[in-house]
Amino acid sequence: MKPMCFCTGLRVGVGLLASVLAWPSFAGGLTLDEALRLAENTAPALAAQNAGVQAASNAAVPAGELPDPKLLLGVQNFPVGGPDRGSLDRDFMTMQMVGIRQEMPNSEKRKARIEVADAAVDTAIAERRVALLNVRQATALAWIGSYSVEQKDALFQDFYKDNRLFAEAVRAAIAGGRGQPADAVSPKQEAALLAEQQDELTQQRAQARAALKRWIGPAGNDTPLGRMPEWPVDSSMATHNVQHHPQLAAYVPMTREAQAKLHEAQAAKHPDWSWELDYQHRDPQFGDMVSVQFSWDLPIFPGTRQNPVIAARQAELDQLDAEREDMTREHTRQLEDDLADYQRLSRAVQRSQETLVPLAQQKVDLSLASYRAGKGDLNMLVTARRELIQARLKQVDVEEQRAMVNARLYFAYGEGAK
Repeated sequence: MKPMCFCTGLRVGVGLLASVLAWPSFAGGLTLDEALRLAENTAPALAAQNAGVQAASNAAVPAGELPDPKLLLGVQNFPVGGPDRGSLDRDFMTMQMVGIRQEMPNSEKRKARIEVADAAVDTAIAERRVALLNVRQATALAWIGSYSVEQKDALFQDFYKDNRLFAEAVRAAIAGGRGQPADAVSPKQEAALLAEQQDELTQQRAQARAALKRWIGPAGNDTPLGRMPEWPVDSSMATHNVQHHPQLAAYVPMTREAQAKLHEAQAAKHPDWSWELDYQHRDPQFGDMVSVQFSWDLPIFPGTRQNPVIAARQAELDQLDAEREDMTREHTRQLEDDLADYQRLSRAVQRSQETLVPLAQQKVDLSLASYRAGKGDLNMLVTARRELIQARLKQVDVEEQRAMVNARLYFAYGEGAK
């Protein structure tokens, strides 16, 4: 029995270890791809849309079926006066009846109901696609925000290291008679300001992780891993894909559904009919009977009944057409804005990397060299150091902004929208 227990324990241990390593919270980091996968699998918004698709699919099953038949039970010609009153069998006209009635909607109406149900399924699927786009895009934006916070936090290690070197340089200058005793305060002030900025960064980290947990749950607490995403941007392809945006594509089945409802309203002008079969039981001396009857609707007042409904359905169709045109224009405007913003931010990132940060670093180096030589002003050095810190933080900001615009373009108009 002991070897069996050992093998069983080993299998359980291996399984637990594999589960721990596979779960992002224990892996110690979270890539963008993993965040997107978790969002697709766990986001409540998508679960709700999946339920909506299932509901529409189930509702479509009976759409073209006939109404349930009706069972008829009753007594006909029951005497309430005369010598045979209260009797079920003495009067030859008294009958105990059982029957069945079937309503028969006209074929155009049944066809239109099937079209409505099928279009409703397609609409639910299109709405799920819109929800998927929104979840993926929001997850990517939240991950980018969290990643940027960690990038800034990593910079502070360099800032504090440089601050210690700054303090040593000030002490050396004071000891060599090239500085004033009051200069020793500047590195401490700078360290305090850095701590204050890092406190703000701690708040931003909590906010960024809360935004990420909104879409992927507890895994949003993990540290983002990898690098800032960068998807290709093709302005001509994006412009072409505007019409294929999921929000606009959803109007195709929505319009079909509205058209089917219009057809159903128009079909109400054609009469429905029904049939009924009854069996009447009487006293054996009189004999039983069977009855068959048919009935038809008479839509003879369309002006106050069918026509207003038809007009309402037509107005709903016109409303969808206008809404789609309005949304097309809005997406076109948003696309042009994002493309322009992406180009601006790309130039800003390049300028920051190639010019602003290197120049700020050069200014600090020159100011520090002058100060150490006793030829520079401490205020100039402090100002230069502040400019360098802000330039490096701003570089992360513009990289974050560009990545967010890039994500919006990709998920809305690029490969992510297909």
